[in-house]
Amino acid sequence: MADKSRGPRPPKVELPRDEAADIGVEARLAAGILLNAALEGRGGLDAALSFREVADLPGPDRAFARAVAMAALRRLGEIDQILDRKLQKGPPLAVRTILRVALAQTLVLETPAFAAVSTAVKLAERDPKTRPYKNLVNAVLRGIEREGPGLTTAESNLPDWLAARWRATYGEPTLAALALAAREEPAADLSLKPDLDDAATADAVDGEILPGGTIRTGRRGDLAGWPGFDDGVWWVQDAAAAVPVRLLAPQAGETVVDFCAAPGGKTLQLAAAGVSVVALDRSDKRLDRLRENLARTGLTAEVVAVPAEDWDDPRTFDAVLLDAPCTATGTFRRNPEVLRATKPADVAKLADVQHRLLDAAAERVKPGGRLVYCVCSLEREEGETQVIAFLRRNPAFRTAPAVPADLGAPEEARTPEGWLRILPSMWAEKGGLDGFFIARLDRVG
Repeated sequence: MADKSRGPRPPKVELPRDEAADIGVEARLAAGILLNAALEGRGGLDAALSFREVADLPGPDRAFARAVAMAALRRLGEIDQILDRKLQKGPPLAVRTILRVALAQTLVLETPAFAAVSTAVKLAERDPKTRPYKNLVNAVLRGIEREGPGLTTAESNLPDWLAARWRATYGEPTLAALALAAREEPAADLSLKPDLDDAATADAVDGEILPGGTIRTGRRGDLAGWPGFDDGVWWVQDAAAAVPVRLLAPQAGETVVDFCAAPGGKTLQLAAAGVSVVALDRSDKRLDRLRENLARTGLTAEVVAVPAEDWDDPRTFDAVLLDAPCTATGTFRRNPEVLRATKPADVAKLADVQHRLLDAAAERVKPGGRLVYCVCSLEREEGETQVIAFLRRNPAFRTAPAVPADLGAPEEARTPEGWLRILPSMWAEKGGLDGFFIARLDRVG
């Protein structure tokens, strides 16, 4: 399961190996809870972080549990390939979870085998349902340690239906590159307020400056302890997620509405550009993070908790940003659970939502104004197909071609139509980035 080098990437886990060895059974139990919650449905992992078995752990144990769960999610297909060779008959899910958690530690996070195997056996012993399998757990893990994991394929980590879609859309070489990208733990990306010393900020957080000005750092741990956090000079935002606002090109003094604004990185970009921005989102709870970041950075925005299509307000705007709800398949680097939680029916369901939101957004654009539509999805129905259909319905709008070099986007992301199709496999030498479709539509009539 050894990786090929893909450029700078963060440490695999926050803890030194000797500390990881000291972390005990409860942290491994929490890792299994997080893993299974993520596999049960969208948002499951985030919800499980508040479960008593996870939330009551000491900070280092909780961080370790999450790191193990995320490693298991990224390599789940490969881990199961290895286990299936060793298991003549599939054990109960609780036993497979113990084995998955142990292999995520030894094969991905490089936790010492004695620690992973010992705690796996203890986990099996403590539950009457898994106790009869403790010898099996020990034998399987010792056998893999002794004989090696054998060959695995990165594509096995992708659900079959998504792999088939991406093969048909992007071709076999790109599918292989996407599968490799799905293995990797991404670095943290930071967007900065304007008129700051980018080089000094990058140096302070041990980062590097990417095209477009995003700072990428391999730091891990509590953001509140990072240089510049208390001063409000940056916020966390993937490099690709910063591109839509650059394409919108907000100018100081303009009015802009950010549809579907939470968690708020793009609203912060708009506010930092000096525009008068209204941030809409249907979830008041999800807007809390935006409110917190506005207060921390000293930026201002009008925040409204309302579904964008139901917003009862007569205003029109110089520019509209629509980062529409989507399957989020392009975020699998940061959120590997989306690959398991997303189902084929979700694509059509969300495409209908995007259709309605695009039409609602168009009504808010002043004559001569502009609209940027984006989704963090790799599915054409949510990106290219939406814009093609929108332009047919709305003859007053025209595509404004994107120039990747001006936007901090990969050059190969530009489509023949002038839109951007960013793939997580691009910028592999820099550590990759989230997948996005982005199009700017100017109102000419």
